[in-house]
Amino acid sequence: MEISIDVSGNKAVIILNGRFDFSTHSEFSNCYSTAISNGSVNEVDVELGRVDYLDSSALGMLLLLSERAKITNKSVALVNPNEMVAQVLDRVNFGKIFKIRK
Repeated sequence: MEISIDVSGNKAVIILNGRFDFSTHSEFSNCYSTAISNGSVNEVDVELGRVDYLDSSALGMLLLLSERAKITNKSVALVNPNEMVAQVLDRVNFGKIFKIRK
């Protein structure tokens, strides 16, 4: 998994590429912590277009991001999920928790 972050103005975009599973926990956590701790950021997008696999631990990591973002009054959106990822997000009702933009 490759993870990068792009901060521009008031938005941080976390870009994921590859398998999103427990092995990426530390790197993903560090990345979103950087976004959340940035005082000028009020929106965090998680770019999912290049994710080819995600498991339940990845879903848990997204929930942790959501909880931590709410504490600091930041919004989180899941962006460009491919068909497989979109089906998983739909099955677990993440549309009730996150903005999902295709």
